[in-house]
Amino acid sequence: MATLYNVVVRNRHVEGGNVAVMEFESANSATLPKIEAGAHIDVHLPNGMVRQYSLCQNPKDVGIFRLGILRDPESRGGSVSAFEDLKDGMQIQVSEPKNLFPLVKAKHAVLVGGGIGITPLITMAYQLVQENASFELHYCGASPEQCAFVDEIRNSVLAPFTTFHFKSEGASHREFFQSAIQDIDKASHIYTCGPNGFMDWVINLALTQNFPEQQIHKEYFQVELETNGDAFEVVAERSGKIIMVNAEETILQALAREGIEIEMSCEQGVCGTCMCDVIEGEPDHRDVYFTDEEKASNEQILVCCSRAKSARLVLDI
Repeated sequence: MATLYNVVVRNRHVEGGNVAVMEFESANSATLPKIEAGAHIDVHLPNGMVRQYSLCQNPKDVGIFRLGILRDPESRGGSVSAFEDLKDGMQIQVSEPKNLFPLVKAKHAVLVGGGIGITPLITMAYQLVQENASFELHYCGASPEQCAFVDEIRNSVLAPFTTFHFKSEGASHREFFQSAIQDIDKASHIYTCGPNGFMDWVINLALTQNFPEQQIHKEYFQVELETNGDAFEVVAERSGKIIMVNAEETILQALAREGIEIEMSCEQGVCGTCMCDVIEGEPDHRDVYFTDEEKASNEQILVCCSRAKSARLVLDI
């Protein structure tokens, strides 16, 4: 099981109208681990939900975890609880940091954030400054007043590397990047985070400019998933059980129904926690975690969202 830390909420305040910025400190003698750029933590919320949030801080700031949490009315309840229920002095539990969005050593890095998607990129930018690495940070949003961390970026070591693209100031990030990408060295690595449509646009633009897929890095916050489909059979090889997955349930739910617990977190095909090895059969991959190459290999499956193209899947569980 993942290590959990008891933490206390500190320095909570609101930026940009609807982003709660807060720090977590250890509530006991345990020391919070050092963080890596791109990492996130699982936050066990007061309403019982567990949600993933990117760490947003200078990696040199040890002993704290800092988050920026958008109050998203379209969410499934997690962000509303995180925004409204987490108050200074409250004690909660969080996981150790996990990193599915790591920085890669490269000639140059292009960091492109949309709205609250700026959070992991701020940590990356601080890290790249410390490494004296070549990079640029682009922050796209509606207006400075509606975005978090603007003053911090403008008044920090990140300022010389940052370009703001605010609609209220007449900026169009699409026009800018369609032109600017022509001049970006093809050895550069591109990192993007933000709303799904924004990220898809950045990724597609980079692909059409012949940037290799392995040089385009992305982190989805939440994804609209269709998890329903035809019923199929799952053989849990090590557990010795054969389970029917019904049309409107996920493999994860079907396994739980039969007493097989799989560690999981996001339930959206984003984090990779519920990954299982495939012994036999063809998965119907519905996640955004695996690359196209990994999906084609059919060696693993995320059981929170993916299904089967074959009538039967044999899993190593």
